Amino acid sequence: AFFSELGTELLGRLAALDPAAGEIKDKLAVSGEWKDEEFRRVRDALKARRLSLDCRREDLEELKNLLSARRGFVLGLLQNPNLLEHDAFTNLLWAVCHLTDELAHRPSLADIPDSDLHHLNGDAERAYRLLVKEWVDYLHHLKRDYPYLFSLAVRTNPFRPEGSAVVEAA
Repeated sequence: AFFSELGTELLGRLAALDPAAGEIKDKLAVSGEWKDEEFRRVRDALKARRLSLDCRREDLEELKNLLSARRGFVLGLLQNPNLLEHDAFTNLLWAVCHLTDELAHRPSLADIPDSDLHHLNGDAERAYRLLVKEWVDYLHHLKRDYPYLFSLAVRTNPFRPEGSAVVEAA
């Protein structure tokens, strides 16, 4: 539910702020042919890579609007005791919740000092790093257990801006 309601769109928006997204785009070009080994290889590569973002004020305003609109959904997930047993996912939810709160507490992002922009950028990077790792695990889970959902997730991969839900003839 997280990736359907928020995670995929959030990942796409954050990936657009990643100056090195082009470098990792090929690594994250998940396809139906991927085996367990490809998912492991990508997870290992992500552990060794520092993901960073270049947030600008206008990007943060759009991010603020997205996260504010889905705040209730994220808080609802945090109330689910079953999800709290999954430490990595819970950490992601807390990071997203924290970023949401940080952005919401600023009436305007237009006139914030560079030091505050740097702080918000760090919060966004934390959420991004956790989100990318969870997304790879999510896709691996879908491939094994829900191939029809996996097919849609591959076609709408946020690291492929040209992607489309539309199934094209072969």
